[in-house]
Amino acid sequence: MAAVVVALALVVAAVLVFLAPREPGMPGLSPVIEEPAPTWAPPAAAPVAAATPAVGNAGLVDADWLASTSAATGIPERALGAYVGAALAKAASMPECGLSWNTIAGIGATESDHGRHGGSEVGSDGTVSPPIYGVPLAGGEGIEHIPDSDGGALDGDSEFDRAVGPFQLIPQTWRNWHTDASGDGVEDPHNIDDAAMATANYLCRVSIGIDTEQGWIAAVSGFNSPQSYRDTVARYAVRYAEATSAG
Repeated sequence: MAAVVVALALVVAAVLVFLAPREPGMPGLSPVIEEPAPTWAPPAAAPVAAATPAVGNAGLVDADWLASTSAATGIPERALGAYVGAALAKAASMPECGLSWNTIAGIGATESDHGRHGGSEVGSDGTVSPPIYGVPLAGGEGIEHIPDSDGGALDGDSEFDRAVGPFQLIPQTWRNWHTDASGDGVEDPHNIDDAAMATANYLCRVSIGIDTEQGWIAAVSGFNSPQSYRDTVARYAVRYAEATSAG
């Protein structure tokens, strides 16, 4: 089993990010060159859980906390609810993982600008529309060669695999970590609740103690190995944590 996980991590590390690069920063702020990047992202202050949870992971989060944190960080409320809900769900089922919402948010920002890449939007049900697809994994400079593995069912490409959804999961990864976290009875990598929870499950399979520097680096590197990727995620995640602790 460990060998399978390591092999899967290597595949995902090579191919997850294919969208246009984005400057690390929150909406409304001018890009800032940061040298050096943070080595990791410590956990943000704990979120407030809903007193009476609603359906799906997003329903686990207190509405007032969600609104104020969205305003502080610039993360859209619907996306933030998916991230925080995934962290709360994982804390309940696997507390030793130590995964904080700001790390999930950092990955969501890096992968798809919280589901907004290319003009897409996250609907009230969590579904990203139009769907976000990466480039065909046809090989070449900086691109892994992965022939079609799903008959185009997830990525619309019957020749090569593509990364899909707001967390840019390849079909092979989704097949291993698929889940319904929105509570609608459908497992969908284009749904931000489902994709965030699948990502949380993946991270916590790669590493535990993600609330430590060593554990965080191992988890994010397992998700996508380049140093530049880890730097970008850390910048976002640190800024989100700082925004929620200010004042």
